[in-house]
Amino acid sequence: MENLIDYEILKFIWWLLIGVLLVGFAIMDGHDMGVGTLLPFVGKADEERRAIINTVAPHWDGNQVWFITAGGAIFAAWPMIYASAFSGFYWAMMAVLWAMFFRPVGFDYRSKLSNPTWRKTWDWGIFVGSFIPPVIFGVAFGNLLLGVPFEYTQSLNPVYSGSFWALLNPFALLCGVVASAMVTFHGAIYLMHRTEDPIYSRAQSWMTISGLVTVVCFTLAGIWVAFGIDGYRISSVVNLAASPDPLTKEVVRETGAWLANYQRWPLTILVPVLGYVGILGAVWLAKKGKTFAAFFVSALGITGVIGTAGVSMFPFMMPSSSHLASSLTVWDSSSSHFALFVMLIAVVIFMPPIVLYTRWAYSIMRGKVTTAYIRENKHSVY
Repeated sequence: MENLIDYEILKFIWWLLIGVLLVGFAIMDGHDMGVGTLLPFVGKADEERRAIINTVAPHWDGNQVWFITAGGAIFAAWPMIYASAFSGFYWAMMAVLWAMFFRPVGFDYRSKLSNPTWRKTWDWGIFVGSFIPPVIFGVAFGNLLLGVPFEYTQSLNPVYSGSFWALLNPFALLCGVVASAMVTFHGAIYLMHRTEDPIYSRAQSWMTISGLVTVVCFTLAGIWVAFGIDGYRISSVVNLAASPDPLTKEVVRETGAWLANYQRWPLTILVPVLGYVGILGAVWLAKKGKTFAAFFVSALGITGVIGTAGVSMFPFMMPSSSHLASSLTVWDSSSSHFALFVMLIAVVIFMPPIVLYTRWAYSIMRGKVTTAYIRENKHSVY
């Protein structure tokens, strides 16, 4: 039955689906991470901080399912990517998990005691759990564009030769700033939509700052990619329907190779344009008080920013800087034809109810969260 869809088409579909999951994670979990990042700065009094926390309280744990699903999908659809990435980025991924430990504990325990020191400590814990993951994910994307030092043996065992500290290079850190500013911007718009003054006004200030930082750093990263980074290009004939084996191709590094797809398929330039239009359009809408529309336009901007990295690298998913032929691409690192087909059927069946349920949950638990509401319900809210 899997022959209903050609193997190479399934590989491309799953490349798109992994992108959708990563974008979904950045949009859904990103806005509550942005709120957590802003918590110590936008909320001045305890009731204000409780109001901020309760804007995301009904949904934050459900949003983390996007993260889990993305990891599971990569494991199932691209096992070689999963194995190589989690070997090379092991300590970075552990840092993400350790930081995220502060989020559930902070949300649950912060208001259990009225001691100001206790609550302020957990506020900064929520900040750590919200600020660090986007930075590390951005750093990871930056290192993918640079190339990761790994290679495959003849028995297709990955061998990683880098270190955690080598990941923290200037370009990758710039990408980390882009990611952090982007989700902070998204979270600030969400705070504006769910709160009133004085939280609203403070969130608006942070929205403007983080939006401009996102645009400026995204532009700097683009210039760096165009003129300061050698991209990767497959220089041999590739069998798009072949079984997974990255060592059967030849790869070269060239200046400007990450821009080649925009020349080959001119319409792809709309992806980075979407990033700019989405972020700047969301700033304009938010300043006009149209926060609901601004949130969705901001989501489009996030799609454009993340999509730019994907389009620039295609078909590469994890280039190797130490052994070019070991670079993993869409065509030579996926699961079997049967596995991709079965998982696609599962996505078609289960994704629509999940999206509909998420929409229903947000529509039910909408509205402004005010300090007056916190005072009236102080024993039943976070």
